[in-house]
Amino acid sequence: MNNYKFNEFINIARKLNDLDIIPMLMGSVGLEVVTGKSWESQDLDIHVPGDKRGWEVPPELSIFKWDEIMNVMTSMGYRLIDLHEHEFSKDGLSVEFGIIDTLPEFAGIQLEELEIHQREDVKLYLLNPKQYLCV
Repeated sequence: MNNYKFNEFINIARKLNDLDIIPMLMGSVGLEVVTGKSWESQDLDIHVPGDKRGWEVPPELSIFKWDEIMNVMTSMGYRLIDLHEHEFSKDGLSVEFGIIDTLPEFAGIQLEELEIHQREDVKLYLLNPKQYLCV
């Protein structure tokens, strides 16, 4: 597993927890955590609460607490490079935010089925292997 990317997720998630946001680690880094196998992740995919209509909503309104998330990311040295994709970059690492509330429609995963995990002092959601197959 690429510890640098997971550790960076933990640093971001800690700050999101301070905003009362429990983020979900998605993508290859999340799959690496769940399977213990390297998937050669290229970026960090983080899902947070937002409008379940997803792309139908203007990007600056689709993610709840977007202004606060932007402040967190810029305070950590990230630069917004694509508002539509909610993508930030720092030192070659891309971090994209998605909307956790789209999971029921997109993948058939009900939000109440998600399990909260605790890593150090950070709360986060991780999909289980079966849920990853749905995504």
